[in-house]
Amino acid sequence: MQLNEVKALITGGVSGLGLAVAGKVVAAGGQAVLLDINDDAGAAVEAELGGAVSYIRTDVTDEQAVLDAVNMAVDHMGLINVAVNCAGIIGAGRVLGREAPMPLDFFAKTIQINLVGSFNVIKAAGAAMESNPPGPDGERGVIVSTASVAAYEGQIGQAAYSASKGGIVAMTLPIAREYARIGVRVNAVAPGIFWTPMVDGMPDHVQESLSASIPFPSRLGKAEEFAELVAHIMENGYLNGETIRLDGAVRLAPK
Repeated sequence: MQLNEVKALITGGVSGLGLAVAGKVVAAGGQAVLLDINDDAGAAVEAELGGAVSYIRTDVTDEQAVLDAVNMAVDHMGLINVAVNCAGIIGAGRVLGREAPMPLDFFAKTIQINLVGSFNVIKAAGAAMESNPPGPDGERGVIVSTASVAAYEGQIGQAAYSASKGGIVAMTLPIAREYARIGVRVNAVAPGIFWTPMVDGMPDHVQESLSASIPFPSRLGKAEEFAELVAHIMENGYLNGETIRLDGAVRLAPK
């Protein structure tokens, strides 16, 4: 799939990794509908990127809201042939905290947003892509979810987050195998330590420590580098059923 042919649905699309993917798609001549829950940021992105993008306020955990958003995206762009899951929360906390064990609601919320929300979009997007006209090799669409290196080396305090991202890794292959019937490729990216607004607010010495923990290059990942990999997944028709680490060879320590 060529990037100028992309008509993308991007969750978490008004900031961070999702916004970088949207910018990459639009710069290449494609279109994107951004699902998020930040109306002010959504309006700002629409103003910045122009008519090639539109924002729809959507809670990814709400089944009907996601179905409605997919239908609106199809009406707006004619079809969707790419879906990128970037919506998520950190969900950091110890199972046995200093004051009390982790509330079950906290664990469940992290799973609900990161994992169930991604599944919800994959399901709705796949159903919409099924009726797309086939391209080369019969391809009708591409879906990319955001996992994390914490799926493999979760640190202390990341039980909920690691479980949610591990679920994304685990469901990618079986869904790719199922969606082969409709010509839709399904992959995931597992980023390492990336520069985010959260990191930007950390003290300099913490930022330096994080950068030093990464073998090479010894710096935090850039959102644009994530977007470049997602773009390659869109363009490379033989990439399917895979979770790709993007992490500078980092392996997370216990804490």
